[in-house]
Amino acid sequence: MKTIDIKTELEQNAYPGRGIIIGKSEDGKYAITAYFIMGRSENSRNRVFVTDGEGIRTKAFDESKLTDPSLIIYAPVRVIGNKTIVTNGDQTDTIYEGLDRQLTFEQSLRERKFEPDEPNYTPRISGVIRHLENNFNYAMSILKSDDGDASSCQRFTFAYENPKNGEGHFIHTYMHDGNPLPSFSGEPKKIKIRGDIETFANELWESLNKENKVSLFVRYINLETGKHESKIINKNK
Repeated sequence: MKTIDIKTELEQNAYPGRGIIIGKSEDGKYAITAYFIMGRSENSRNRVFVTDGEGIRTKAFDESKLTDPSLIIYAPVRVIGNKTIVTNGDQTDTIYEGLDRQLTFEQSLRERKFEPDEPNYTPRISGVIRHLENNFNYAMSILKSDDGDASSCQRFTFAYENPKNGEGHFIHTYMHDGNPLPSFSGEPKKIKIRGDIETFANELWESLNKENKVSLFVRYINLETGKHESKIINKNK
């Protein structure tokens, strides 16, 4: 698979929707994950990321303008043991509870499907990082409708072992802007990861469409110690 430049990829797509990146730092010392949200409606844009224990959650920036919290208020990131879960919806909790019951990542998602937001039927994208001493592996999932057919749910899981330094994978909800929004198609895209957490986070944030971007979360997990450093950038301040 061709390695793409994430900066160019984001700059050329005004509306990838919500996106997850997982990979490894150039020096091989860190497992990396990033999650961003975008929005077209006032309700979707009225959000910020806030810390919640070892993870994060979404929160209405202006509570008086919140109309429907069902698909926009959730915990995108949670940690259980040596596993970090990253998703675009409340399936974070489903995965967390499944892993706690000794189910696999894929098994945990069997009871879920795409979001019920007709006609888009937004895919549920999810990722899990299992960090070990000086190494890690990760998996990504997408649950999507069959080209807008709500009677059919397509389930894809992609697993990555011993990832290479400076490489990662990027999956997002929509191919591009549209009405209805076209669901992501194909494998997660292989990307180049550059720099420390500040450099990488700023590159992602500056590459996202200025009108549609809402919030970004980036985490670097030290593979030797298991400790992590995180950065949150919110458009609403």
